[in-house]
Amino acid sequence: MIRALNCLARVVAPVVFFVTTCVAAAALPDGVKLGPSVEGISEYALANGLKVLLFPDASQPKTTVNITYLVGSRHENYGESGMAHLLEHLMFKGTPTSPSIIDAMSKRGFQYNGTTWYDRTNYFETFNASEKDLEWTLAMEADRMAHSRIARADLDSEMTVVRNEMERGENNPFQMMLQRLGSASFDWHNYGKSTIGARSDVENVDIARLQAFYRSYYQPDNAVLIVAGRFDPDKTLAEIAHDFGPIPKPSRVLPRLYTEEPVQDGERSITLRRVGDTQLIGIGYHIVPGAHPDFVPLQALVNVMTIAPAGRLYKALVDSRKATNVGGVARALHDPGFMVFYAQLAPSDSVDAARAAMIATLEDVRTHPVSDEEVDRARTRALKNIDDALANPTALGVSLSESIAAGDWRLFFLQRDRWRKVTAADVNRVANEYLKRANRTVALFIPEAKPDRAPEVRPVDVVDMLRDYQGDPPLAAGEDFDPTHANLEARTERFVLPNGMKIAFLPKKTRGEKVRFALQLHQGDEKSLSGRAPQGELAAAMLMRGTSKHSRQQIEDMLDRLHARVSVNGAETRVVASGETDRSDIAETMKLVAEVLREPAFPANEFEILKREQIASLESERQTPEAVTARALGRYRNPYPPADVRYVPTLDEELQRIAITTIDDVKAFHRQFYGASHADLAIVGDFDPLALRTLLDQLFGDWIAAIPFARVPEPLIDKPATSATRAPTIRRSSSRITFLERRAHRAFGRACAKKRD
Repeated sequence: MIRALNCLARVVAPVVFFVTTCVAAAALPDGVKLGPSVEGISEYALANGLKVLLFPDASQPKTTVNITYLVGSRHENYGESGMAHLLEHLMFKGTPTSPSIIDAMSKRGFQYNGTTWYDRTNYFETFNASEKDLEWTLAMEADRMAHSRIARADLDSEMTVVRNEMERGENNPFQMMLQRLGSASFDWHNYGKSTIGARSDVENVDIARLQAFYRSYYQPDNAVLIVAGRFDPDKTLAEIAHDFGPIPKPSRVLPRLYTEEPVQDGERSITLRRVGDTQLIGIGYHIVPGAHPDFVPLQALVNVMTIAPAGRLYKALVDSRKATNVGGVARALHDPGFMVFYAQLAPSDSVDAARAAMIATLEDVRTHPVSDEEVDRARTRALKNIDDALANPTALGVSLSESIAAGDWRLFFLQRDRWRKVTAADVNRVANEYLKRANRTVALFIPEAKPDRAPEVRPVDVVDMLRDYQGDPPLAAGEDFDPTHANLEARTERFVLPNGMKIAFLPKKTRGEKVRFALQLHQGDEKSLSGRAPQGELAAAMLMRGTSKHSRQQIEDMLDRLHARVSVNGAETRVVASGETDRSDIAETMKLVAEVLREPAFPANEFEILKREQIASLESERQTPEAVTARALGRYRNPYPPADVRYVPTLDEELQRIAITTIDDVKAFHRQFYGASHADLAIVGDFDPLALRTLLDQLFGDWIAAIPFARVPEPLIDKPATSATRAPTIRRSSSRITFLERRAHRAFGRACAKKRD
């Protein structure tokens, strides 16, 4: 015999074993190498990369051939969902030399099937032990590995079968609940997608892409062939070498899959309302890959929770009449996967009560730890199932397919060994690590006789829709403007209003007759502004929230009607109002700007909303590195006392200042400091300078601040270089970073504004 494990069983003396092993190695077919052997299963490798597992068992009356390809829905790209499953169907359609594989297997009385999952696709045939049938099966599998037609005609004919399979799933409440649970649990990884694929991808699949998918993944270096049951190992290995050996090892390199699902950072929930006759609850948790040492304790945890009638979920829901059935599963996947617990409810049962009971039971292990008795019960059942698989070649082939997909066929035995050693402490540890709210996703299936579904949105034929489209006349074109300093000076008109307000006009033709403006009010001095922060900042933030004539919403509506965009912001030393509008609306826009600046209403309710917004935004800075470091740098370079307008407060000081500032403080600040006597206004674009000059004199010419303005000095502060650690390190989303970066640099913006003043 050629298998080293059999040699070891027959030979006791070490010297004889050495000789026998050498003979066995010499007897191997050309290009075949012996790999590891475990408990009667031996691995071989062909030169083209094909792995072979032989598991002879003369006590079996049947033989099973199982081939596992390491391709599943995890390997599908955008637009390719369902390709692995489609190939599973088309692999039965034949080759140029075997036009109908299904007919050929049926005539021989084979039991056969194929299955597709996230990480693999497998095909198996079980038949009464026969050298002739085994030879035919091996030749057939080699033939369809290399020469399957994957033809358009076969795809079209098989589409009806695939659609029926899809529709059966879509009409199955349990499958739909699991599908929605998976899509809600995973943001990026393909484990969140159904293996059967999106209907649009499947129905519109490009045959060339499907053929390329086949050529890429259905290759000997991406497959493991298993033969189990009654057969002659020597003859079988020779036959495998004869049939599969000529298939060349491909030159292509399989794409590296590098998508990693980030840690879930909060509970998720989804409700599915469809026609059905049963209520369902599914609760999923992210877990480790199947090869991870924690996987078996997690499997034990699932059994502890769901085994009937002693399981914790069974007692909490079925015994208490909150549900009619419970179950659970932990999938041994290649990448970090998921485990799911589910409950089926009678139509009259309360979904809320059952969901609360499920969550309380699952996440209560910290308070009520799993016992040794519960783990022993789960272990006994798991080991029994493993023994049953070892005694059944067909079941073993499927089980080994899962282990192969998870990383290596020997994981089947390693996990059995882990089952033997798993303890209650292991189970309690993983329960406390993974069964937690932040890692939880809940899916509900609520049956409704007539669900109110959104309409189906069909694709739009944009080419046809716009075939005769003309549009409006072109916008007025702008002039070819030379932006040199000399031309800017030559074209700019400067003048001063009676109150001292400085204005600069630069009329020029612009596309769409657009006009842009920027108005800056300078206010106060070092002494008068002492102790007034953050009154100036809050006053500026309140200006657009209502005037004596218009509410906040009315102001927004007016800006829309005027085709205008206006923003107002500021601090204690200055306020800036800037924006743009059209030539026809510049006059009304400037009237509105003057109203906002001169006649704010300071509504009390808006002031409280503003303070809540400011406080919440500041609180978010506590664990934001950008904000913490910006404030620390500002404080290090700041020598001024707390009352000084240039002082950079601590976060808690700023929060306290906002909290104690009243609406009366803000009104008083506006009354005392606001005015246009030290204001600057620049207007650029398509406008009538003469008409606008007269209007601005009316709007601002008589507006004088009660307290005079003098620039607050910002001398250079000579500070020695230093280094300090301030910012915490946390994980954030990119959108969160953008928001907080803006907020973090607010202090820098204020400092720059003061310096320019």
